[in-house]
Amino acid sequence: MPRLILIGGGSSSGKSFLTQEVIRRLGGEGITHLTLDDYYKDQSSMTMEERLKVNYDHPRAFDWKLMREQVASLKQGKTIAKPVYDFVERTRSDKVDIVKPDKLIVIEGIMALVDKQLRQMGDLRVFISASAERRFLRRLIRDSETRGRSFENIVHQYFSTVQPMYEEVVKPSSNYADLVINNDGVENLALEVLTLLFRKELDLATAGEPSANKEGEEFQEEVLSKVFQKRGK
Repeated sequence: MPRLILIGGGSSSGKSFLTQEVIRRLGGEGITHLTLDDYYKDQSSMTMEERLKVNYDHPRAFDWKLMREQVASLKQGKTIAKPVYDFVERTRSDKVDIVKPDKLIVIEGIMALVDKQLRQMGDLRVFISASAERRFLRRLIRDSETRGRSFENIVHQYFSTVQPMYEEVVKPSSNYADLVINNDGVENLALEVLTLLFRKELDLATAGEPSANKEGEEFQEEVLSKVFQKRGK
């Protein structure tokens, strides 16, 4: 069974760049990479004016049912037809990507650690941290160069939805991470640390090591009851 790494963090914290660079360093063999951005809901029935009003940083903007189903299928070793999101048109494109799971599956996105069902499928959960200023500058460059957004649009979206939703939804999900990695500034150890983690998980997958997910186990009812029984003696 493939092993699954989930990488969460704020918009433009460096999730995609770090993931792609680590995969390049490792030669790309044995690794399947997905971004949760492709699981934004299909909005083809909406006008562009309506699409512009959607809060894309809120959990409601995502197709959680399809996301969970397809991630579960990948974890079971099954091939999926993943949707492809068009950031210019702000809806799904007519294309799909056929994705085959490899030994290691890496999934990154702002909501990667938000959903409990998704987290429970992960063998390793990582949160990439960066300051609001750094994330804003990176997003400004990315959206203007690759997504055709105007300066006014980028600034408005960042301060009206991106940063508020980061504080309300994304940042709290770091509490569920096995490791929080700092990616603030130009020079840091984020790439080196993430490379070591990928290599370790890839080695475990190659060795056929079973998943050892124990999220929340210390607070399960049977565990707590044993603690209080001991204290009552």
